[in-house]
Amino acid sequence: MAESSPQPKAAVAAESLTKRYGNLVAIEDLTFSVAPGEIVGFLGPNGAGKSTTMRILSGTMAGTSGRAYIWGESVALNPTESKRHMAYMPENNPLPEDLKVEEYLSLRARLKDVDPKEVADRVRKVMEDCDLVRRASGRLIGQLSKGFRQRVGIADALLAKPKVVILDEPTIGLDPHQILGIRDLIRSLRGEMAVLISSHILHEVEQVCDKVVIINRGRLVAQGKTEDLRRELLPDSVFHILSRASLSELSALCLKIEESSTIEKIGEVDGGWNRYQVTMPSQSPARETLAGSLIQAGIPLREIAEQHCGLEDIFIAATRRSPSERSRP
Repeated sequence: MAESSPQPKAAVAAESLTKRYGNLVAIEDLTFSVAPGEIVGFLGPNGAGKSTTMRILSGTMAGTSGRAYIWGESVALNPTESKRHMAYMPENNPLPEDLKVEEYLSLRARLKDVDPKEVADRVRKVMEDCDLVRRASGRLIGQLSKGFRQRVGIADALLAKPKVVILDEPTIGLDPHQILGIRDLIRSLRGEMAVLISSHILHEVEQVCDKVVIINRGRLVAQGKTEDLRRELLPDSVFHILSRASLSELSALCLKIEESSTIEKIGEVDGGWNRYQVTMPSQSPARETLAGSLIQAGIPLREIAEQHCGLEDIFIAATRRSPSERSRP
């Protein structure tokens, strides 16, 4: 079991991490951190270097250069100590199909140096936390669905009360109900453990994570809280308007409200109604008063809605820009 130790500023720290395979650069100059108790989404297109980075952080692969720390311990110089504070679940988590869930978790607890007197209690606790008692107790792992196997993997990761949990694609191949269950489980770890989670399901990451780190072609392109990245990468607000006003009439009013606005007619509907798209800076005060200003001016208005920009939009914008434009810690 991981021994108590002073809380470091960063539970996970990557400093200029680089991994090369001959002339192929898998990751280059990656620097980011995860604070104690924080849940961070680690994102990137296929082949961006996410799994490589996680393997280096977990100590299952050596980097070419740079430094990695888990709870203040160097992964390269103090591998045993760093691993005492960390649990890692790879994307394709190998599980023995011929063992019962309790048997497997008990074995893993002993391998992780959990006090023999506490093994039974820890196995019972992680099974409860991962909702395995009712559906998986007494069953062979080979009889479980993909979703419950993932839960077994996460239960294994939590056995020794690690300070850091690294999860590589924990929801891959799961159905929507199973994804919701894993999401709630990961969310429950906030404040208790630092979690670094890789996933292609961006909506789930947005729901669960405190911040995100985005890489592309092995290099960092963005990191920070979703709202901060939205302001940085998507500086404009877009409104969709359905009105009987002419383009010239609406343009004149919008430019009076916000001089940097752009207005475009994008379609028509029956009854003389026109669809418009109005774009203005997200920081403009007019963004909050546009609807009221149009109504006050007597503009015939049926609909007005601001286009929501989620993590998918942030991800696309981040991965389109060059590493030289990347966010700094």
